[in-house]
Amino acid sequence: MIRDLHEKLVGGEITAVSLTEKYLQAIEAKDGEIGAYLTVLREQALREAASVDEQLKRGETIDLLAGIPGAIKDNICVAQVRTTAGSKILDSYIAPYDAAVVEKLKGKESVVLGKTNMDEFAMGSSTENSAYQKTKNPVDILRVPGGSSGGSAAAVAGGEAVWALGSDTGGSIRQPASFCGVVGLKPTYGRVSRSGLIAMASSLDQIGPLGVSVEDVAIVFSRIAGFDKKDATTAPSGNDKPFEDYLTGDIKGLSIGIPKEYFSESLDPRVRAVTDQAIERFKTLGATVKEISLPHSQYALPVYYIIMPCEVSSNLARFDGIKYGMRVNDVKDSLTHTSALLETYLDTRRVGFGTEVKRRVMLGTYALSAGYYDAYYLKAQKVRSLIKKDFEEAFKQVDLIFSPTTPEPAFRFGEKGDDPLKMYLSDIYTVTANLAGIPAISFPMGTIEEDGKALPIGGQLSAKWFDEETLLRAADAFEKSFK
Repeated sequence: MIRDLHEKLVGGEITAVSLTEKYLQAIEAKDGEIGAYLTVLREQALREAASVDEQLKRGETIDLLAGIPGAIKDNICVAQVRTTAGSKILDSYIAPYDAAVVEKLKGKESVVLGKTNMDEFAMGSSTENSAYQKTKNPVDILRVPGGSSGGSAAAVAGGEAVWALGSDTGGSIRQPASFCGVVGLKPTYGRVSRSGLIAMASSLDQIGPLGVSVEDVAIVFSRIAGFDKKDATTAPSGNDKPFEDYLTGDIKGLSIGIPKEYFSESLDPRVRAVTDQAIERFKTLGATVKEISLPHSQYALPVYYIIMPCEVSSNLARFDGIKYGMRVNDVKDSLTHTSALLETYLDTRRVGFGTEVKRRVMLGTYALSAGYYDAYYLKAQKVRSLIKKDFEEAFKQVDLIFSPTTPEPAFRFGEKGDDPLKMYLSDIYTVTANLAGIPAISFPMGTIEEDGKALPIGGQLSAKWFDEETLLRAADAFEKSFK
């Protein structure tokens, strides 16, 4: 889609302003029902689009992404724009600067339509945990869009944006991409700067793109990847690499591993059937498929749900009612009386944080406390190293690893809200990529019929560290043959 729109812009068939107005009209017509956006930047978007049209009038060469309207998850800072991370505690926070990825996108003259809804501080798998609204799945508005980047996935799937950015801590790009029938990429940890991303769990978070096609995702990814001196965890690889140029459609000779641990009896048989069909399709495209083992993957969820809350507990300590964001109680009294200061901390968090955030902060604080650090956090980090070694061994045998993205299609609203453990199981196939730091992509591989709806099922490919080229090439080849 992006390439086609670019050619129309350059050929004079459309203008950036008319294209942007088309998507703004779609937001106005649809978003009252879908609820993908928290903030719409109408005037800013039209100014950005008009700037691109002026360049075209002058005969200047523009980037593939110039003038193409997209959306940004609301935990990624956009200068002088309200940035809430889906939480009341940041209800009035205006970001003073652009996140590194936004700075790069603006440098390419892309158009930002607005900020998308999300689970509060990215904690959730359904976007039901937003402090503001519930985003609905455009495929079936009675079902969740997934989370925590549900707003971004719904905006793309609902035709309210060409592309979107999300963040992925344990599957928060890939799972909603699967539920909404779009493509979502979690890059290698360190491939994309996290500067300007409101942190949830710093060793797991990674910004990535969503789009309707693998090529669209590759185009956006090419423009946000690369080293950033403001983020010490970024790697000096990928700068200005055109990942869209690697989409040859040819995967003959590639080897794909199927982890036997991912195909237990607990997998929905309908999802298993769609996955088996996808495996056969990869074979017809010339790839070799073999069974592999990831023996420690059975521990991935418990490891993730120890490490992640511990990092959440540390990162969210900054929201204390003093530094920035919401404040409850009088500041003067808080600063002069210890008891009043404690009350400010407690009351601000009690009012400002939602139930899921409080739950994870408490779990993390407990696991990091004296007497429990070694028993929980330290042990979880050791098992995390074993999970990473499993992938190192697997990638000596195969180029890619394939599985379903989720064990089921999108579920209905309220279906899992009262059972956090049941909700956490939505991440069973996705958390391993974050724990190991490897890249992974979700792409549509089929549908299953339920309640008269064709519900999308996503397939997940993962690759060795910094091998997004192979990952994108294989997903693109499948997509082209599938269509």
